[in-house]
Amino acid sequence: MGSTPTELPCEDVADNRSGVGGGISDVYGEDSATLDQLVTPWVTSVASGYSLMRDPRYNKGLAFTDKERDAHYLTGLLPPVVLSQDVQERKVMHNLRQYTVPLQRYVALMDLQERNERLFYKLLIDNVEELLPVVYTPTVGEACQKYGSIYRKPQGLYISLKEKGKILEVLKNWPQRGIQVIVVTDGERILGLGDLGCQGMGIPVGKLSLYTALGGIRPSACLPITIDVGTNNEKLLNDEFYIGLKQRRATGQEYAEFLHEFMCAVKQNYGEKVLVQFEDFANHNAFDLLSKYSDSHLVFNDDIQGTASVVLAGLIAAQKVLGKKLADHTFLFLGAGEAGTGIAELIALKISKETGAPISETRKKIWLVDSKGLIVSSRKESLQHFKQPWAHEHEPVKDLIGAVNAIKPTVLIGTSGVGQTFTKEVVEAMATNNEKPLILALSNPTSQAECTAEQAYTWTKGRAIFGSGSPFDPVEYNGKTYLPGQANNCYIFPGLGLGLIMSGAIRVRDDMLLAASEALAAQVTEEHFANGLIYPPFSNIREISANIAACVAAKTYDLGLASNLPRAKDLVKFAESSMYSPVYRNYR
Repeated sequence: MGSTPTELPCEDVADNRSGVGGGISDVYGEDSATLDQLVTPWVTSVASGYSLMRDPRYNKGLAFTDKERDAHYLTGLLPPVVLSQDVQERKVMHNLRQYTVPLQRYVALMDLQERNERLFYKLLIDNVEELLPVVYTPTVGEACQKYGSIYRKPQGLYISLKEKGKILEVLKNWPQRGIQVIVVTDGERILGLGDLGCQGMGIPVGKLSLYTALGGIRPSACLPITIDVGTNNEKLLNDEFYIGLKQRRATGQEYAEFLHEFMCAVKQNYGEKVLVQFEDFANHNAFDLLSKYSDSHLVFNDDIQGTASVVLAGLIAAQKVLGKKLADHTFLFLGAGEAGTGIAELIALKISKETGAPISETRKKIWLVDSKGLIVSSRKESLQHFKQPWAHEHEPVKDLIGAVNAIKPTVLIGTSGVGQTFTKEVVEAMATNNEKPLILALSNPTSQAECTAEQAYTWTKGRAIFGSGSPFDPVEYNGKTYLPGQANNCYIFPGLGLGLIMSGAIRVRDDMLLAASEALAAQVTEEHFANGLIYPPFSNIREISANIAACVAAKTYDLGLASNLPRAKDLVKFAESSMYSPVYRNYR
């Protein structure tokens, strides 16, 4: 989808309000204050009484002290007990663990976020391994499917075709002005679940909660947006509870013009340095939008670039176990969409930089299988443009097992969005050809994974190095416990976003993604390798994000794409000091 004659170039408007402290300029001194200093809970005036308890940014529930209750007209509006934030956290976690249905936990957490922002983020930071599958994949997928039924209070900004011609006005309706990160979807390809239309809002909301919890970006600097251009999902069109436009999707020039108006309005309203993350767009639109706006906006596609970066990090780390270089491997992908081709391209780029070979040569180490079989040169004329670089000389092969037997890959990567496609025959063939086959079943949610961790370890007799997109429990096999690695984009995008913000980046380049991959791989220790892990545990995710942010920022400065000068001497410490803290503040 190229530029149409009616499109005008976006206006370049500098946003001088952007700061580096994980958020925006600190008008009221809230985030520059130390924890023992008093701050004023400003809204449009000083919040007090009932309005203070109803504002999630300042509400502390039963943690308001007696002095604060007297000063802000809260006496009598709360029970007399005063609880610490730590006690509140233990209470909420206890209540969450009573739920047996993950979606109930999701709804409870979203209610907490709308009621008490700081407690929500403290809960998420301190219990990240337990709660990540609730606010992100796999539970967020079910939440999106049922979003119309569980919808209680609007989260984020909805921009529909009804607002064509006035998107800038809609953006100005959002109460926060200094936005630094936008996650936007049009809901056409939510995880592996397909077209969920307007109900895809759960994805931007979930992603941005992780930008804050894992990357330390201030909540007030984050904006989730759903672009509603209709849906082709018949079930939703006939659902009386569906919350979006009940019409078929806009396509072609109408779609291109609407997205162009959106991108121009974002830049005009928030400036040059706002990061726009495209999320869960259909393949054709995802590639076109990234190509079209990467030279004029600070844009990033997590499905293409984030997935590629986290998978490459796992591959780099795995080489220490396998004792090989990336260039020594042969890669086979099942799935040739956004994720598959994005990962393949970043692997080819990394091998090119390591060996000095042109990328056209390094691509020949990588093979892709789509719904019609192995992508080969005889199919080139009928292929979509993003698949054509992967059409190599070979006889046609109709299915995955045929491709495994013909290509004999050392690495098998699944991005198909179709569950159980790594069959026993396929996995056993990988084990026959390799002492330690590297198998990555990356499709989300868990139900769509190409195989389970237990299947991978059992069918390879415990020899596989396994990673997945959604989490799997540890597997017991022949008296040994195997810990499956999770190639989760959450390792990458929070730290990447923080690095871009703290350096004042104006564009995203592949070298920044390579820097993020290398930084993540460097966090994997010998102890992790001994347990079969090719990714570090999430328990240290803020430390991991700080290291990724520092490496991304350093690369941004090296490329001359940073605007926050001078460069900090210690970028890791600068990243750590820039992170949002969810600890309660004391009010005067």
